[in-house]
Amino acid sequence: MTNTALDALTHAQRERLAFIDFNLQYFGQVARADLIQRFKTGLAACTRDFSSYKELAPQNLVLSHTTKSYHRLESFKPLFEHNAESILSALCRGFGDGLSSGIQPSGYCQDATRLIHPNSEIIATIMRAIASKLALECQYTSLTSGTTSKVLIPHSIVNNGTRWHVRAFDRSNQEFRDFVTTRIECPKILQHSINCEESADKDTQWHTIYDIILTPHPKLKHPKAIELDYAMEAGELQIEVRSALLGYLLKQWNVDCTEEASLKCDEYQLWLRNRQTLYGAENLAIAPGYIENE
Repeated sequence: MTNTALDALTHAQRERLAFIDFNLQYFGQVARADLIQRFKTGLAACTRDFSSYKELAPQNLVLSHTTKSYHRLESFKPLFEHNAESILSALCRGFGDGLSSGIQPSGYCQDATRLIHPNSEIIATIMRAIASKLALECQYTSLTSGTTSKVLIPHSIVNNGTRWHVRAFDRSNQEFRDFVTTRIECPKILQHSINCEESADKDTQWHTIYDIILTPHPKLKHPKAIELDYAMEAGELQIEVRSALLGYLLKQWNVDCTEEASLKCDEYQLWLRNRQTLYGAENLAIAPGYIENE
């Protein structure tokens, strides 16, 4: 929200006011004790923050002397834009439960169970290699080759929906590939310069963008439910996807990629309408029902 007075605040003040705004919007109330616990501020500073918030949005809150908390008014309009996905993720980690210890998970907002947890030190080493544009020597275990030594030149880390992988040039195969981060062991950054053909700008599949069109599966009895799920317009969802990531997306969302939408609609509720435009995209073999030259 554009507001001259809001823009004049320091970053720290904006954070505290955003916290007040968040709690009013998502929990309906917020107390000075919550602000003190979250930001470790003094009572006087806390009082100033609530005064500043009320000056900016007097229609948003009212102080209840019974509960000693500020409560959300029906006329509430958020001062800040709170991204729904980020908020749900924060709520699952316990943000707001007392109100922001971030230690105990929420009792009323649950995320999917995650079975794969990358090692933070390995991720940190990969990220340093990416930031420095240097090669990474490591042990990598694959399903086909077992454990082998590799020299990778990573340029991006990606979540494919179930696990994190790193996009990197593989010197042993002389091409760009995806490597699952949890299968990387003993990573060591090499200090010598990389070659021109190993740099990120040479990764054609990464830089090639496809426009795909998804629709509710043609065999669904009530396609509007899917249109609402994906905020479709005129019954379709158009998105841009990197070629290197396209197969992952289609697999993650169970998209029927057959020409005639022949997969079962109770399992595959989305259909790829423009499959004929995807020639040359990488890893489409994992996309449900996709057969090149069909």
